[in-house]
Amino acid sequence: MIERPRKPAAFRLDDPDVVVTSADDAPARGRTVLVTPEPEPALPVPVETVAPPPRRRWRWGTMFWSACAGLVLLGLGVSIARLVQDLFGYSSALGYLGVVLSALATLALAVVVGRETLGLLRLATVEKLQARATRILVSDDRTEGRAVVRELLAFERATPRLAHARANLESHLAEIIDGADLIRLAERALMEPLDVEARRMVSNAAKRVSLVTAVSPRAAVDLLFVLFTALSLMRRLARLYGSRPGTLGMIRLFRLVLSHLALTGGMAAGDSLISQVLGHGVAARVSARLGEGVLNGLLTARLGLAAIEVTRPLPFAALPPPALNDLAGELVRLRKDPVKDER
Repeated sequence: MIERPRKPAAFRLDDPDVVVTSADDAPARGRTVLVTPEPEPALPVPVETVAPPPRRRWRWGTMFWSACAGLVLLGLGVSIARLVQDLFGYSSALGYLGVVLSALATLALAVVVGRETLGLLRLATVEKLQARATRILVSDDRTEGRAVVRELLAFERATPRLAHARANLESHLAEIIDGADLIRLAERALMEPLDVEARRMVSNAAKRVSLVTAVSPRAAVDLLFVLFTALSLMRRLARLYGSRPGTLGMIRLFRLVLSHLALTGGMAAGDSLISQVLGHGVAARVSARLGEGVLNGLLTARLGLAAIEVTRPLPFAALPPPALNDLAGELVRLRKDPVKDER
């Protein structure tokens, strides 16, 4: 027997003659309307493999240097105490002067240690914000996204130029549903003006290194100037994005920048770009010193771009990262102009 297709009809789901069941379990009532739900196709669910966190090990090197630092501080304390006692033996006025100077030195040391600790903590906060934002861009967690954006707002609270952007972002914080969109919105609102200023800093530093090394008579002077400019550029970029590192923070920041270059292959990319730029007839049109200036300027620019990616609290997601090709074009144009003037 061939079943005829049922004509289109309208019915209510709360009707007693409407039964939602499978075809095998259909009741034997004549007026019953059978509604058979179709199974949804099983979609492949991507399963993210989360690497287990590295097990924390006891670092004997840290223990050794901490013990050495403690011994040095104890030795300094004992030496200062003996010095104050000797000063009191000569004169009470000298003794009190020694006590005042010791107190001032202790206060200054405490302030320096506090500033260095605060700088290291802010660098650690930048690393955590980057890692959490990267995970949210994949997981699209709304709650975690709001938490990261609020921490970012608190982190950038000391930046006056972002006051209007922070107010706008806080007003739209409850309107965005997706966590990834929250991160992208925060990047456009807070990071875009800072990225423009950071690119200008890197471009100016690269041009300055290129000019100075082109006219410098000594290679040692070139090396010292490039090193000084690179460290100064990294410090200014860190302060621009809100890190404000101290001396120990600068050491850690320099290590992070070098690690980033090693992981991303930035130096190799920079070398290929430099060889490409210098191989298209530019080296034939300029002198050897000008070619070295372009080389040093490009290396400084690549180091500055790596510092931007390290000191930036959010990864590049909604905004394109600054490219070395643009800076290289500016440096080459800067080198062509003096050659035309000489001709």
